[in-house]
This record gives sequence, C-alpha cells and structure tokens, in this order.
Amino acid sequence: MSNTQQLEDLTTQVRRDILRMVHKVNSGHPGGSLGCAEFFVALYNEILDRKDTFDMDGIGEDLFFLSNGHISPVFYSVLARAGYFPVEELNTFRLIDSRLQGHPTTHEGLPGIRVASGSLGQGMSVAIGAAQAKKLNNDNHLIYSLHGDGELQEGQNWEAIMYAAGNKVDNLISTIDLNGQQIDGSTDTVLPLGSVKDKFLAFGWTVVEIEQGNNIEAILKGMADAKSKTGQGKPVCVLLKTVMGNGVDFMMHTHAWHGKAPNDDQLAIGLEQNAETLGDY
Repeated sequence: MSNTQQLEDLTTQVRRDILRMVHKVNSGHPGGSLGCAEFFVALYNEILDRKDTFDMDGIGEDLFFLSNGHISPVFYSVLARAGYFPVEELNTFRLIDSRLQGHPTTHEGLPGIRVASGSLGQGMSVAIGAAQAKKLNNDNHLIYSLHGDGELQEGQNWEAIMYAAGNKVDNLISTIDLNGQQIDGSTDTVLPLGSVKDKFLAFGWTVVEIEQGNNIEAILKGMADAKSKTGQGKPVCVLLKTVMGNGVDFMMHTHAWHGKAPNDDQLAIGLEQNAETLGDY
C-alpha cells in the first residue's frame, strides 16, 4: 500500500512523462492523459487486484480496459512505472517499430495491453465480454474500464450499456472521464450529452460520482464505494469529473490540447510546474 504523498509524487512524474513523450515526436494527446493521471496512478497502485506478472488470460486478477485509447501516454507511463516494461521504453513513444504506438495495440506483445483501442465506442462491449468470461470461469475478480465522455456520443455504447444491465453484469465498473471536452470543442457544443447520470440510471446501472476526479483521496474513496456496489445484480458506472490538461496551467479547461504537442518553450513551462520526483526516463 502506498501513502497519498507517494501516489501524488508518482502522478507528478507521470505528468512529466506525458509531456516529454508527446513533445519528442510532436504528436499525441496530452490533454486527456494529464486529466486522468491521478486515476491511472490510483488504479494501478491501489485499486486493481493484479498479478506482478502479465498474461493475456488474466485469470485470478482484476482486469482493466482502456476504451479511449488516444490517451495512451498516461497508460504507458503508469504501466512502465508499475513494472510492466522498462521505463526507458517510454523514449520510443510513437516511433516506427515501437511497441508504444499512438493507440495501444496487442500485436506488438506489450505487457499490460489486452486489447487494441482507439476506435471509440468499442471498449464498453469488450469490457462486458470480459466480465461475462469471468463469471463463466467462476472467477470473482472485477473488470474495470475507462471511457471518454465525448465517446458516449457513439451509439454502440448504449447498446452495450443496455445489454450489461439486462444481463446483470455486476462484476463491471465502468468509469466515464467527465471533462466536458473533446477534439472539436466542449461536449455541450459538439453534441450535448444531457445528464449522463440520469442516462445510466435509466439504463439500469448503479452510479457513483467522484466530484474531485483529480484528487487521489477522492478517487480512492469513490472507487472503493463503487467496488462495494458490485455483485448486486447491476453494473456500476463511475462518473469521474476531471479537468482536461490538469497540472499544466495553460492546458487546463480547454479542448485545444486534446491532440496537440507542446513546443520547446511550452514543455519547459509544463515541466517547471511538475518537478521531477522519481527520475525521468
């Protein structure tokens, strides 16, 4: 178990990793990655009941599926810092022949990655299938997934959400990153989602809200609450209210940094706001 300060220090280092990875190749998605840094750090260091070794079957452990795969920088950083592969490999992000492609894929055999993602709207279906496989295998571990709020504009999600409730897939915790931003603007501007909470409730899910989605302690408390509500005949949705670009002041509260890399001066500012804690790769 890590204490809160250790998790916060790791989060700061992960933010540095994200900025440096995207800057080096002038490509990638820093906004959503920064906004979910606290969640990923908490997930892989406190929440998931996971094995130290990796295999694709994942029997006897909790599994996580990233649906909004464009935020791969935060995923890769946390996986590396959790020991799945060498931290130095982050230096190959988005390079030709690298295992760390812009969207996570499985054919490179990267430990920690169980599904290719980035075609938005598909992760919910994948997570539900994995959750049902757990039940068929009499494996009492849980499936966790993460989805963007803009991603919910894809219709496939709602078929899957309806299916999960109708089939009592109650070993699933699906988190929605509610940052209110997507590639072309705010979600309210592009295609308003209305009340996501009311929608999930209407579809038969249990809903847990984490108002401070960039606060480690709030995340741990909220996810523990979500876990306590599994096994009761309903899938669980966590509404994680985050700030896009969190931790880098000029990237926050705007869609502008959804998929844009910082230049040299902007990188220096971002790194100055996130002091090195665990050592850069």
